[in-house]
Amino acid sequence: MQETVFLVLSNQEVGIFEEGRNMGQKREDYITWDEYFMGVAMLSAMRSKDPGTQVGACIVSQDNKILSMGYNGFPMGCSDDEFPWNREGESLDNKYFYTTHSELNAILNYRGGSLEGAKLYVSLFPCNECAKAIIQAGIKTVIYDSDKYKDTPPVIASKRMMDAAGVRYYQYTHTNREIMIVL
Repeated sequence: MQETVFLVLSNQEVGIFEEGRNMGQKREDYITWDEYFMGVAMLSAMRSKDPGTQVGACIVSQDNKILSMGYNGFPMGCSDDEFPWNREGESLDNKYFYTTHSELNAILNYRGGSLEGAKLYVSLFPCNECAKAIIQAGIKTVIYDSDKYKDTPPVIASKRMMDAAGVRYYQYTHTNREIMIVL
């Protein structure tokens, strides 16, 4: 049986090493770029206070550097205690006029210049409004997890626009690897 040993510095675990592993050889079980960036998008989604739908996004450069992240929620200055989270009801009494989607938040959060050629990892396929922002920002690839609204007009329009603009998109392939982070 292999025993797990934790390296501790200043009372914080900073790495996990397994006894018996040849420390002179590269690990073979590291996560892929897609696992890493989709994991960041999923972790970002956990910041959303929306009780019904939590979506996260991560924008990545062509050389695999994280440029920005976002999650769905209300704009800065709009209290999530005062604005509605309802899905139903009168237009001004539900969340749809007020929430900013994760993709748009990630684009707006970026302060480094151009996003030309970047990739976007997102937990839910972008709607038509986010597709417009993705195209205008110059993002060239969208990797999404869920496409549960694929038969709705906003997503059909989104795919139509992205196809016309040359934005490549594909669904994330789950590896079923379990990654646990304990905080």
